[in-house]
Amino acid sequence: MKNIKFLLLNLLLVCGISVQSQTNLVKDSGNQFLAFASAEQMSDQSDLLRANKLGTNSNIPELLRRPENNEIRIERYKTIVLRDGVKLYADVYLPAKPGKYPTIVVRTCYGVQRDGGHQDKIRFAQQGYAVVFADIRGRYESEGQWDPFRDESKDGYDVIEWAAAQSFSNGKVATQGGSYLGHNQWAAMSATPPHLVAAFPGVASTNIYANWLTMGGAFRLSFNFGWGVVRMPNRIMLPQYWHTEAYTPEELKYESILWHLPLKDGDLKASGYAVKHYRDWINHESYDDYWKSISDEENFSKMNVPAHTYGGWFDIFLMGTINGYIGMKNKAATPAARAGARMIIGPWGHGPSQAFGTVDFGASANMKMFERELQFYDFHLKGIKNGLDLEDPVQLFYMGINKWRSEKDYPIPGTVYKNLYLSSGGNANSSRGNGTLSFEAPKSAAADKYTYDPKMPVMTLGGNNCCGTPTQAGPYDQRPLERRQDVLVYTSEFLKTPITIAGPVKMKLFAATDGPDTDWMIKLVDVSPDGAAMPISEGILRARFREGLDKIKLLTPNQVYEYDIELTGTANVFKPGHRIRIDITSSNFPQFDRNPNTGDPFGSSDRVRIAQQTIHHGGVRLSSIVLPTVRPLDEK
Repeated sequence: MKNIKFLLLNLLLVCGISVQSQTNLVKDSGNQFLAFASAEQMSDQSDLLRANKLGTNSNIPELLRRPENNEIRIERYKTIVLRDGVKLYADVYLPAKPGKYPTIVVRTCYGVQRDGGHQDKIRFAQQGYAVVFADIRGRYESEGQWDPFRDESKDGYDVIEWAAAQSFSNGKVATQGGSYLGHNQWAAMSATPPHLVAAFPGVASTNIYANWLTMGGAFRLSFNFGWGVVRMPNRIMLPQYWHTEAYTPEELKYESILWHLPLKDGDLKASGYAVKHYRDWINHESYDDYWKSISDEENFSKMNVPAHTYGGWFDIFLMGTINGYIGMKNKAATPAARAGARMIIGPWGHGPSQAFGTVDFGASANMKMFERELQFYDFHLKGIKNGLDLEDPVQLFYMGINKWRSEKDYPIPGTVYKNLYLSSGGNANSSRGNGTLSFEAPKSAAADKYTYDPKMPVMTLGGNNCCGTPTQAGPYDQRPLERRQDVLVYTSEFLKTPITIAGPVKMKLFAATDGPDTDWMIKLVDVSPDGAAMPISEGILRARFREGLDKIKLLTPNQVYEYDIELTGTANVFKPGHRIRIDITSSNFPQFDRNPNTGDPFGSSDRVRIAQQTIHHGGVRLSSIVLPTVRPLDEK
């Protein structure tokens, strides 16, 4: 009887909150680093209601899980001794009542003192979890030398096993956190600590070379410089003020120092001294053993616990989110780990929001992750049958119509890959040209030409970026760029019926350049009836890596090569009256460094040359974008 009364009481409470929530909708927009840990937190019940609307909640009502509101205590400056004697320091959040609790480990390079990093730790403790929140090696309070990425696997193992052995822990440990905090979860999983039960890495890279440092071998200058040189060179995170403010001398503004060549000594322009890890990154320009030794993607087959990833269609680490899910779903060491893989992707940047770039995706877009994390941890650490195992493993937000849908897998079963072919009358230069897209392959061969001058690159306007120099990210209207003669624009007819796509996007490109190396930059764009051109996917390939990121092979000038260019995954509905567009150029600066077209070793020279580019299409050279078409959202 008491249980029935309790359920009825909670049902009335939830219904009351539902009515209230209709008049107090929360709008959360912006492009904030680690937005998932923002200070703004909704109540557990309100988070649940939002999740219900998105269709991402469990099939078991939340009120079947008795809410806990424990008094808590915080133990500061706990010492963790690693295997090599280095001491890390952590804060531990605990329910006030003594006991042994399932434990969540969070390891940060941004300092346990950072604003926005404490709310969820308190909430987890209130829900009956112990939380170990530790500064990693060489950062803030912790001893050792800061060398990004290099120590996270063994250190993660040691911290997890230390947490499991403490008097407050019941021996079941999970990990939590996003961005670098997500990457170090993957690194720890590869070491298979015996007490690790589950992991929840968000907005995180799984291959530091391929989906952090570079994309398609092109160096992510804005991120790597702003994060690696300016913000994170030493023990504490430094501000960017001296490169961004009105009082900043011209020679120190990002608008000046990002243009510096050679890249190898660009750190001197910002910091006045050599930043070792940044120079190491430049010295290892291909996916060599330096990078393979810390790649999580080399180790999926070792990982033996369920992992839940999440990310944004415009996040810089989107491909890490996707590869993490695919890797665990298909390669994890145990059937339980493979079956337990989960993924959520929204229309976000580096964390959930309602609006991003210049687009408001509606209230349903903004998903607070705490309730989802709690459901995941309750299921795996507490054994609560809350329906997590009954859900589809993938939740995707479809832009264009701004709706969520659950999927059985990613790529989506039943996906039909359709080629949309490039064609023109020989003048696809700019949106005023005659470039077209069609599902029917053009029979006659043709070509378009443009000039790429590294001293006058196409500038970054939105896309997949974050967290380094203050470069725009997200969906921005591309029309200002599409007026340039060095941007080829191919546009379809107005659509009569909707086209729904979700999954990996690829470009098959036949192209030539008159030098030993260059870049090919591709954007997939949704053009609305009023002409606004919003990018939904992008990709770049440094031509010297056409045979693989671990193979450097320069070009024969003027020879036509077939390039397979991977774009970021996406989910979008191109609505009737819209058009599909492809933009092709050779630069996207400063999001990526400028390819000097010389073939010189990466970052070594200040020499640049102008390149003459030719894109071939039609006949036997069928350049095309390959779209992953899926069933419309109104179909079961």
